[in-house]
Amino acid sequence: MYYVVTGAAGFIGSRIVEALNRAGVTDIVAVDNLSRSAKVANLTRLEIADFLDKGEFLQRLDSFDGALEAVLHQGACSDTMETDGRYMMENNYRYSLELLDWCQARRIPFIYASSASVYGAGSTFRESREFESPLNVYGYSKFLFDQVVRRRLDGRGAQVAGFRYFNVYGPREAHKGRMASVAFHFFNQYAGEGRVRLFEGSGGYGPGEQIRDFVSVDDVVRVNLHFLDRPELCGVFNVGTGRARSFNDVAAATINALRAARGEPRLALDELKRTGAIEYIAFPPALVGKYQSYTQADVSALRAAGYGDAFVDIEEGIGSYVAWRLRASKKPV
Repeated sequence: MYYVVTGAAGFIGSRIVEALNRAGVTDIVAVDNLSRSAKVANLTRLEIADFLDKGEFLQRLDSFDGALEAVLHQGACSDTMETDGRYMMENNYRYSLELLDWCQARRIPFIYASSASVYGAGSTFRESREFESPLNVYGYSKFLFDQVVRRRLDGRGAQVAGFRYFNVYGPREAHKGRMASVAFHFFNQYAGEGRVRLFEGSGGYGPGEQIRDFVSVDDVVRVNLHFLDRPELCGVFNVGTGRARSFNDVAAATINALRAARGEPRLALDELKRTGAIEYIAFPPALVGKYQSYTQADVSALRAAGYGDAFVDIEEGIGSYVAWRLRASKKPV
């Protein structure tokens, strides 16, 4: 029996494949779109049984009848600035719906990636319709699929569980480019220029004081495996730490992790600002009205589902991430 991981060469998908390998699972069908081939590096050290392009996989679905243990659907277009709504809806909504229908008809567990973008500019982040109002077509594509899942939960044929990821950071996200986490970009900026750049104030928040729920990819993977091992768990769940932190905090954690690697002392936020290690740039006009200045996951539903592990805070999580990137680069700081 095979496990299917879509988006398997991507950020979260490759980490799920890695976790399955650690658990002794190698009968994995990896599905992805490698038209941008750089992310294949995420798979080179992992063990899989087969690789299929995302389009070919849909065409060959029936050949897997009776051969699948579960589908972990992480593949999507995650570019929140994508303006081609037809592409976004076909790629994120319609593709997911076809997979869901096929899995439900054959009673195959279906675990998928949603997004905290469904909440838009709201201030309450609970898995309930009245708090959901996405700001862009990416968020809408995720929201609409979540709505389908909710309507079908009572009559489901097998497990279906969706995870609204908040701001995920960690190893193997380089291929995402401008859509990679702020921790990724802050590392590059400080290692290359000795400073990081944050947005000036927006949405009623001061410079760098916009706050979001930053969650380690390691925590995200642990949640996926928790549900994979418990096929009775179904629904749509937030996956975040439940504690919002500012962009200033993330910048300080990144800089200080790099400073520690150089044998330099930790600096407080005010000192980082005074010395120019943190500077502020104008808020981009293109993001006005489309930017989440505040997110914080309500994780009560996730806890009620029995997930009891503590989430890594940004100081520990970003410290580990920085150490990983330094090892991976094999370059002096």
